[in-house]
This record gives sequence, structure tokens and C-alpha cells, in this order.
Amino acid sequence: MNIDSLRLFVMAAERLNISGAGRALGLAPAVASARLAKLETELGVELLRRTTRKVSLSLEGSDFLPYAREILAQADAARAALGGSDSGAKGTLRFAAPSSFAQLHVMPLLPEFQTLYPDLTLDLRLSDTRFDAIEGSFDLALRSAPLTDSSLKGRKLADDTRVLCASPGYLEVHGTPEAASDLAGHHFIAWSNQDTRELTNAAGERAVLDPADMICRTIVDDGDAQREATIAGAGLSINSLWSVSHEIRSGRLVHVLPDWQLHDQSVLWLVYPRSNVLTPKTRLFIDFLIERLGHREMW
Repeated sequence: MNIDSLRLFVMAAERLNISGAGRALGLAPAVASARLAKLETELGVELLRRTTRKVSLSLEGSDFLPYAREILAQADAARAALGGSDSGAKGTLRFAAPSSFAQLHVMPLLPEFQTLYPDLTLDLRLSDTRFDAIEGSFDLALRSAPLTDSSLKGRKLADDTRVLCASPGYLEVHGTPEAASDLAGHHFIAWSNQDTRELTNAAGERAVLDPADMICRTIVDDGDAQREATIAGAGLSINSLWSVSHEIRSGRLVHVLPDWQLHDQSVLWLVYPRSNVLTPKTRLFIDFLIERLGHREMW
């Protein structure tokens, strides 16, 4: 199979626009259509369905797309091995990350990254809902969880310390917990899973935060919404320190039970499918994020 034709197919599939993909590769619309038709003839299947109104992936095209991306990744890695360290800093990098983290810490870095690598396009898919890095065909994804999935490889970006917070106004009305046992009966802004969480202190003592013992009238699946509800005084909540450190320093939030920590050992991982070649563009972005974000002791 022709590598250039595969690249055209991948771009057309991602944009659902054959003419636009062709223009990005310097091809006239008629030439792009002819190349795709030739690729489909060689494979014996229709990869893209065309109508006068739109282009869509066929079932066969959807099945073939991750393999096409993998072939291109292998080709780019092979060229980079022969062509020096700057090779591969172009094309499109598909990066998935929690929206809350990306808005606070990745978006402000984009101008610098784009200046360093002007030929590399970032396709960002941002959501605080759990995603599948493999089924989503991402080149790279950010996860905050222990790396237990054997189908993934990754590099640590930073620790993800979790803290218990509340607004000064809430604590003035409902009182400030002085011990873990004081949490029962407090209003709690819960994440979509209301799991019991273990707390530990420097002395090695253990306690439990159980949402079932608290008043859970607000349940969210978005970190920004959780932080804002906490600032508004809706209750106590568990937040990543990278999400609320500014609010704690400014006094808009109070770190509750500061001598106790959540015992979940959460870590921010940059992960990619184990089957993928770590392409130069992916390696560049990993190194960039670790250099800019990976050495912060306090967010």
C-alpha cells in the first residue's frame, strides 16, 4: 500500500472531508478522490462513503483506520531513526485529557508548543469522563489512576495529591471538622462514583470517608463544576491539589483536615497503547509536558 494514500485516507477520515485532506497534502480535490478510489480498489472495500452532502466512514473504513494509523506511525518512526531528532515534528497528534486539568495547565502552554513545533497540529479531546485510549485511537492520553491496564504503557507526569476542601462560608455555618469522625453528617459534593475513601495521617493512623454517612445532594462528573460548587458553599469535596491550589492560597477555599491525606496514591500518567510505536511527535509532546509540568512540588 502506498504510504501517501494511507496518509490521505487517515486525514480524510479524521476530517470527514476528502477535498480538505487533499488540500492539506497539496493535492487537488480530483487527485485526492482518485487516490482514495485507487486505495479502495487495492483493498477491495469501500473505506469512505460519499454523498453530495457529506463523507462518512464505512464499517470497513472504521475497522481499517487504527491499522492505517499504526502503519503511518511505524513509517514516521523509521524515517526519524534515519533523519535526526527533528524528524516527525509534524502531522496531527491526537491527545485525550481530563478537561479540568487541560484548561488549567495544558492550554496556557499551547502558544509555546506551537512556536517550538509549527508543523505539528494537536487534536485535543477533553472530557472528565473516563475514556478508552485504545478504542479512541489516541496517540497519547492523560490519566489520573494507577497504571494497571496491561494494554497501556506510560510515563509519570506528576503526583496527583487529593485534598478535602470547603468554602469559608460553608464552614462558618456548619462547623469545621477537627477529626475524621466529624465528617459524618456534613454535606458532601460527590463524584459520580460514591466510593468509600481511606484517609491516613503522618502517625500512620487510618480513617474512612464514607459518602453514605454524609449528605450527598450534589453529584458531578466534572472537576471544574465540583470546584465551583465547593466555592459556592454547597458542601465538602475531594479535589486534586492542581485544581484548587490557587483557591486555597487566595482563601476562597479552606483545606479541611490538613493533617490527613487521601490514601489513593493517585498519579498523573501520560499513556499510550502498548502496541503503538512511540512516534517522534508523541515523544516530543511527552517530553514537553514533563519538562513544563512534571517538576511542580506544589500546584
